Amino acid sequence: MGHRIGLACIIDDDSMYVNLVKKIVEVKNLCRNLMVFQNGMDAFNYFEAILTNLDKKAIPEIIFLDLNMPIMDGWEFLENFTKIKNKLGKTITLYIVSSSINPVDIERAKTINTVKDYLIKPVTIEDLEAIFLKQTL
Repeated sequence: MGHRIGLACIIDDDSMYVNLVKKIVEVKNLCRNLMVFQNGMDAFNYFEAILTNLDKKAIPEIIFLDLNMPIMDGWEFLENFTKIKNKLGKTITLYIVSSSINPVDIERAKTINTVKDYLIKPVTIEDLEAIFLKQTL
């Protein structure tokens, strides 16, 4: 299968998880480029900077967002990102990927329109393949 997704984004401070996803994406050839941010603040600053030049190639089609991170957590990122996402001029599918199995977190995520789905770590190869395939349909 060739690259169907141009750019995906992981916002997560768990280096083992990030490396696992990178490897799966690479081996399965799921997308051309993968960007990684260690916390929500770095990611949000990136998206805010894009607003000034609107380079659509620099905007990911998929974001995998962790909830528990330092500096700016996933909830704070979502709150800020939701305010600017429509100005980016591109549809971005956002998945929360968390180790939290707390029903309160899962329900809260479901109330946010920006969130497509809530995945519990560890994600499987099949989960990732299905997500990337859905994105291209």
